[in-house]
Amino acid sequence: MSKNNKNIPRRAGKGTGGHGGGRGFEKPKNARMVFSRLFGYIIKNKLLLLLVAVLVIFSSGSAVFGTYMLKPIINIISDAVKSGSVEGVISQIVPKLIFMGIIFAVGVVSQYIYARLMLNLSQSTLNTIRRDLFEHLQDLPVSFFDSRTHGEVMSRFSNDVDTLREAITQGLPQMITSAVSIVGIFVMMLVISPPLTLLVVVLIIIVTNLMKFIGKRSASYFRKQQEAVGKVNGYVEELIEGQKVVKVFCRERQTKEGFDALNEEYRKAATNAHTYASILMPIMNNISYVNYAVTSIVGAVMIVNGGIFGIGVSLSLGSLVSFLQYTRQFFQPLTMVSQQFNNLLAALAGAERIFEIIDLPPEEDDGYVTLVNAAKDSDGNLKESEAYTGMWAWKHPHSKDGSVTYTELRGEIVFDDVTFSYDGETEVLKNITLKAESGQKIAFVGSTGAGKTTITNLLNRFYDVPDGKIRYDGINIKKIKKDDLRRSLAMVLQDTHLFTGSIKDNIAYGKLDATDDEIIAAAKLANAHSFIEKLPQGYDTLLSSDGTNISQGQRQLLSIARAAVANPPVLVLDEATSSIDTRTERLIEKGMDKLMENRTVFVIAHRLSTVRNSDKIIVLEHGEIIEQGNHEHLLALRGKYYSLYTGQFVLD
Repeated sequence: MSKNNKNIPRRAGKGTGGHGGGRGFEKPKNARMVFSRLFGYIIKNKLLLLLVAVLVIFSSGSAVFGTYMLKPIINIISDAVKSGSVEGVISQIVPKLIFMGIIFAVGVVSQYIYARLMLNLSQSTLNTIRRDLFEHLQDLPVSFFDSRTHGEVMSRFSNDVDTLREAITQGLPQMITSAVSIVGIFVMMLVISPPLTLLVVVLIIIVTNLMKFIGKRSASYFRKQQEAVGKVNGYVEELIEGQKVVKVFCRERQTKEGFDALNEEYRKAATNAHTYASILMPIMNNISYVNYAVTSIVGAVMIVNGGIFGIGVSLSLGSLVSFLQYTRQFFQPLTMVSQQFNNLLAALAGAERIFEIIDLPPEEDDGYVTLVNAAKDSDGNLKESEAYTGMWAWKHPHSKDGSVTYTELRGEIVFDDVTFSYDGETEVLKNITLKAESGQKIAFVGSTGAGKTTITNLLNRFYDVPDGKIRYDGINIKKIKKDDLRRSLAMVLQDTHLFTGSIKDNIAYGKLDATDDEIIAAAKLANAHSFIEKLPQGYDTLLSSDGTNISQGQRQLLSIARAAVANPPVLVLDEATSSIDTRTERLIEKGMDKLMENRTVFVIAHRLSTVRNSDKIIVLEHGEIIEQGNHEHLLALRGKYYSLYTGQFVLD
């Protein structure tokens, strides 16, 4: 539908891969708000989250406390060596070793269990987010999809949700585990030796500043990498879609050169980005070794001299061994926090993009006139009927006196001085006034961008009219509920879209409760029955990839059958035969002629042969009606339509 709306503003997209590469350093605009909202999804499983938190504390605490158990064990051995007697050492050490083993075993089991629970928690959270996102997409107006590329919307379900999955499943638990470990280790280091802890703090300050420096450099290069990968993905996507054009014009060499240039730009950006990112871990490891060596020397001096710098501070060998283990352990969670922090920011940025869509206002519908089954009583008055009667009426409640009136659905449509703009600046339609009587066939012709498809958009209330009115059976369509309005209309578009499933299912999409007899009758009406019967499984033949296993003409016949089974009083044919050959067009037109009987029909066509028998032909130019009348009347005017029909002017 939006294909013909060249006046609709569209945002530039980079394809579905636009969020790759450097997403690890993409930051959300409001991290606190997004995290709070994301946590609202996670905390819905409160009991599970509480259990995970307890197990994380057990896992981290066991590692910290297990390391502290080295102190008494080493001290026992040290005292035995000093005294020269090892009698009873084994009996003292074994219980402590068993106790240490139990502590570490508890940590391992806790880590295994919380990892499994976190997996369940993350999938449950993502399931809810995906459901909310998809359900809200169904409630958004057509203008949302007209102003965004498909890849841009799909990236919310692929890239952004996948980033969230990684963060919730791995990043968040590791962040919590690392935070608990850092706090626990720091407390134990203070308990063992405040002077040595001060030394470690000085080194931590140096490391933190170094990480900031490297992080800034890395982030700038990752942004360049992100831009580069977006260009590469967009180029590849465009060239794959246009591969036939490349072959026809023999542009393979130029295409390769264009890709090589973009690919080289990506290589340079990625090399610089990952160079800075990859040096962080070696630097952290080497600094941890330096810290280990310095702490060992200072600790040894404290043991031998009973203090340092003239300050008497007692330190046992077991305390030094435990402290050194803590220094080795301290930098590992610190590095992990740094790495996961960037991943968490990327996840929050993805969540922010998801929430941006969820927060968009849904399609407004202030209509109150509904479509109901109707019947006539003995006096010929309309009344509502619970059973299907084949007759429809508009049920119009009146707030002033509480009364309800019924208007028979005839399919009479009037455009009264309608002016419309998609962006509020460029007028696509200007003072359009026309009337379609019940059962009439109205055709629109004109150049691309003249406003033909916009008229059908307004008729379906995909967009509302700011100036002028559109009346349906004398009722302003703004008063009609959108679902009921659209139930009374059916559209056959130029670009047919078939869903994965059987032919029967695709026809029944026009009426989900249609019986097999109704489906077959609709197929016969559309001249599709004969080709369907020749297929291996007939109506149960499965269609895949938008019906690529059948021809374009057959897909169009199925779309006509889908409209026919809905049995609408008003039909819109939007260039339904422009992309097929003349022979197939004649077959389709036979189906459409049957479908158009006793219906109000709006036809948009480039081929003037398809509109000759219309009751009224509307000629549009730059959003204005410049001519209208039947075929003979317009030829007699010898104006724009005459020029089009005689070939003196060609539609673009």
